[in-house]
Amino acid sequence: MNNFAYTQAASTKEATTAKEADKQAAFIGGGTTLLDIMKSNIEQHTLLIDINKLNLLGIENAATGLRIGTLERMSDVGEHPQVVQHYPVISQALLASASPQLRNMASMGGNLLQKTRCGYYRDTAFPCNKRVPGSGCPAQQGDNRNLAIFGTSPSCIATNASDLAVALVALEARLTLENPKGATRTVPLADFYKLPGNTPHIENQLQPGELITAITVPAAAHARKSHYLKVRDRASYAYALVSAAVGLDVQGGVIRSARVALGGVGTVPWRVPAVEKALVGKAPTEENFRAAAALAVRDAQPREHNKFKVELAQRTLVRALLEVVA
Repeated sequence: MNNFAYTQAASTKEATTAKEADKQAAFIGGGTTLLDIMKSNIEQHTLLIDINKLNLLGIENAATGLRIGTLERMSDVGEHPQVVQHYPVISQALLASASPQLRNMASMGGNLLQKTRCGYYRDTAFPCNKRVPGSGCPAQQGDNRNLAIFGTSPSCIATNASDLAVALVALEARLTLENPKGATRTVPLADFYKLPGNTPHIENQLQPGELITAITVPAAAHARKSHYLKVRDRASYAYALVSAAVGLDVQGGVIRSARVALGGVGTVPWRVPAVEKALVGKAPTEENFRAAAALAVRDAQPREHNKFKVELAQRTLVRALLEVVA
């Protein structure tokens, strides 16, 4: 682990200005991911900027929607009564993540920025385009069982690791970003993440010095009737092989609106608008769910070891939809 400096920011402006001034600096909240990758020499930072003293807390549910401060801990949000009642898919995704100890420490913003669990990225003995641009992607022909079948490129097939992001993308969440000049902008989370293309090391839209300050989720009937289903190799502390975040507004025996996103299968959280469109106007039956789920995998590009995810994604999606209407 390389030597680094540490400072505790007293304001958002102080934090963002320090980050902009040092390209090798990093913000630290819970530190549950950052310290691991620094210890493994996956990333090397000259400065850690502690943001825990900043006023970036709060879980507020209003008629227009939900607002969550980026420094709220995952466990606090996952167990919050208003989140459990009005946005169950978010609560379920959070409580299916990591372990209780990690959820007690990890921040919401940090979870959205966590690094992939691709073994080639995590092992510096191998080349990796995410870690060292232009060095190659051995996962293409190597051990790719846990990797992506959507949004891939010849440069990268690493899977986005966040359960939370899948739920938030399904519910059309937005991020508030603040820059060193104090200006803010909002970005749909679905647009925040970048597909790997030829630049897999550029993972999101963050500009130099920018900090995520809040997450907002619009209120909707499909948010109240939602579910997150995670399929993994073991029941606890494991990343998703496939997951599904779904929400349905069913009135008079007919689906009025639907929101669907998949996890464990995409280089970014993978929203499936074709499935949503196919469900609207239909009765919430298993037959209709199966027909719609088949559309979710039309563009899949599996590799040798992760072909099973094509079928598993459909089965997971159908199970999640059935849970909503049970």
